[in-house]
Amino acid sequence: MLSLRDKLKAAGTSKPKAAKPAPKDCMVKEARFPLSAFSLPPRLSGACLETMQGLPFGDVYREDLCFLDTETTGLSHGAGTVAFLVGIGFFDEQGFTVRQYLMRDYDEEALLLAHVSEEMGKRQVLCTFNGATFDLPLLEARFTMQRMRELYPKKPHVDLLPTSRRVWKLRLKKCNLTSLEEAVLGLHRENDLPGALVPERYFSFLKTGDFSLLTDILDHNVQDIVSLAHILDRLMRLHDMPLLAQAPEDVFSLGRVYEKRGKTDKARVCYRAADQGSVSILARGRMAESFRREGDWEAAAGVYGRMISDHQGGPGPLVAMAKICEHKRRDIPAAIEYTRKAIILASDQPDADMAPLQKRLERLLLKARRKD
Repeated sequence: MLSLRDKLKAAGTSKPKAAKPAPKDCMVKEARFPLSAFSLPPRLSGACLETMQGLPFGDVYREDLCFLDTETTGLSHGAGTVAFLVGIGFFDEQGFTVRQYLMRDYDEEALLLAHVSEEMGKRQVLCTFNGATFDLPLLEARFTMQRMRELYPKKPHVDLLPTSRRVWKLRLKKCNLTSLEEAVLGLHRENDLPGALVPERYFSFLKTGDFSLLTDILDHNVQDIVSLAHILDRLMRLHDMPLLAQAPEDVFSLGRVYEKRGKTDKARVCYRAADQGSVSILARGRMAESFRREGDWEAAAGVYGRMISDHQGGPGPLVAMAKICEHKRRDIPAAIEYTRKAIILASDQPDADMAPLQKRLERLLLKARRKD
């Protein structure tokens, strides 16, 4: 049996393992698509982009856009999460290219990031889906971890997730990319890899070197980026001509976007067009509120009157009319009548707070007695 001294001596005479050679590059893969597969115009209106994002934009040429999507080893921003695959899509005169950068092991990350920096630097505007919350903070953190922070290019950014939610959430409820592809683009993916399985596939690839494990991930990433270009096109068209939207819910939602951006006239066009079906109450309510906010009380009263006639909105329109009669028309008897009707209607609602209505009625009755 060998002594400890013999074991140490034997260990000292063993040959050291050969150092792994430094990688020369990460893997680069391209997919190309003809321009005819896209309807995004050569020049994108800065006014539409500003309405979509709420940020000042000038006109943007199609070739200025950089569509970016990552595949990562997790969904957190922790130090152990990396973007092992970054796909970048861009237009040129020949068509649309998706260029993918894949790190086949962790020692290729700096090479991947150098490519990403170069590609992002060539174009003026980033376009992502949830990039503001996930992709871009993660990439910036990885540039920092690799001591390449000065190479991280900060660009004007169009994040299509919040923009899509503002337009389609009322109708679709879910606004993940797959839902938008199906409901908005009419695209149904077949045999698509669920996002939750992506990290597991990549870790299996690192262990086995079996590149076939990544094929589905690469295809998924390409489709995500192509869909970004189509969704941007659809959103641009709707923000330019909102009545192109076929669903009243979408037209109403676009009206809300215009209203928040201070474009009241365009918002009212949308509200009038959306005054049908399940969103009629919402459209009329926003229309009346826009008139009230501008001090056009009679126009607001006209909308509230239609809501009352059509039994819409519960006690709310009655209370609004009571306020207009009391404070603007100085018609106390009419204000009392509207308040009483609101109390009767609210009494049928189990969770209604009756105290404010009763207090309003008492105050109006007292005001009427003083006038007498």
